[in-house]
Amino acid sequence: MKKLFIWLFIGLVLVPFTVMAEEITDSSLAANAKSAILIENTSGKVLFEKNANERVAIASLTKMMSQIIILEQIEAGKLTWDEIVKVSANAAGYGGTQIYLQPGEEMSVRDLFKGVSMASANDAVVALAERVAGSEAEFVKMMMTKANELGLKDTNFVNPTGLDEDNHYSTAHDLALIAQELLKHEQILEFSSLYEDYLRVDTPNKFWLVNTNKLVRTYPGADGLKTGFTDAAMYCMAVTAKRDGMRLIAIVLGEQVSKTRNAETTALLDYGFNTYQVDIIKAKDTVVDELKIDRGNVDKVDIVVGEEISILRKKNEQTKQYQEKIVLSPVKLPLKKGDIVGKIELYDQEQLVGSYDLMVNQDIKKKNFFTLFWDNLKDIVIGQLAF
Repeated sequence: MKKLFIWLFIGLVLVPFTVMAEEITDSSLAANAKSAILIENTSGKVLFEKNANERVAIASLTKMMSQIIILEQIEAGKLTWDEIVKVSANAAGYGGTQIYLQPGEEMSVRDLFKGVSMASANDAVVALAERVAGSEAEFVKMMMTKANELGLKDTNFVNPTGLDEDNHYSTAHDLALIAQELLKHEQILEFSSLYEDYLRVDTPNKFWLVNTNKLVRTYPGADGLKTGFTDAAMYCMAVTAKRDGMRLIAIVLGEQVSKTRNAETTALLDYGFNTYQVDIIKAKDTVVDELKIDRGNVDKVDIVVGEEISILRKKNEQTKQYQEKIVLSPVKLPLKKGDIVGKIELYDQEQLVGSYDLMVNQDIKKKNFFTLFWDNLKDIVIGQLAF
């Protein structure tokens, strides 16, 4: 009877204490930030948020959108990494963080982009903006067009730098979406993950770059993305880290002290990695089916998964078995490698869990008239011989 009383006491006292401890832990996350959010990159699922839809100044986190535009230009062949950009007096005159460009100085797109990614250089991003769009104003229009494409309803850009200006704002939620979009351009990590490097290497003005994001050196798995500070925005940070196949994005805004910003971002990432994990269902480019081709230069083509298919779950939850359904769309030749030709759907019992693009893994051309004529003629001849 005495043992029973002890166990009843533990049940009444310690169980409520455990629940209380979890609540205290959650509320302590990003306690000093004006707003914050933590998401898992692939699914976009929000794992933690605080005032995530509050419009605030965002300082140099603005440059994530600028980087998206620049990377899109490079991938479209409208700009190259080795192209030399001549710096305008306007770009060289920018204050705040900079790499001290001089009017008329020439620097490669790669080095300018490095300056933006690592040093958050205002002069470098303006030089690139002017090269891409002809002027800052036109570049900002491109930024806003992209914001609208992404469905960002609480974001407005006035400049490509993030320097304080009226009506220049975003939210933790929108910035997480911008970070997701930026990470689709995998080359960003080649720059954002570097802790130190140099510019003007073969000149008397060799310049040492040190990443403003110290977590890329101190936090396991961290490899980006952006930091910021202005008087209006205070200390801000967008950090991504990947462990065991799971990539997280943490955003903190409006921190009073840089050390607190770093510590609270670290705590957000720790919470995510300690609480959640992903089950990889299919790796990117996994062949799932084949598509028969009529009147093409090949008879069939492999269909592959366009992106990694992974399911997020809490670590204390059991792994589930999902049913797969492939839904192909009508296709019209020609097809290019990467063209979407259907979906693969995952189901938990009868509930749809997710739908993912399927793509062809090579170019397919349509046969021309003479090739079709010759093929038909061969079929007729072979048919006659067989008869």
